[in-house]
Amino acid sequence: MRDAFVINEIQLLLAEKRTSLAFLRTGIAVIALPLSLVSFLIATSEHYRVLRVWPLLTPLLLACLALMAFGVYLIHSAVVKIRHADRIIQRLKENNALIAQFIQ
Repeated sequence: MRDAFVINEIQLLLAEKRTSLAFLRTGIAVIALPLSLVSFLIATSEHYRVLRVWPLLTPLLLACLALMAFGVYLIHSAVVKIRHADRIIQRLKENNALIAQFIQ
């Protein structure tokens, strides 16, 4: 009975870890979007004058900065949650020899 409870708890922790990995992947994608947009603007900068389009570039660059901050937040929170789940699983492994055989 106790082993079944521990196994269910580990399954729940692994499901939370998968969710955190999805947040990590989303954070990386959110960071990649502004980087690719800014790279495109730099690559095409010879076709426009920066001083002329500065009023348009400022909000765009601020939005890119906000997206990057949001991506960093997603990545940070996902890593914290993954480490927390790993610590709990490690504790469960140490307290239950039967479970320790199956989890590396």
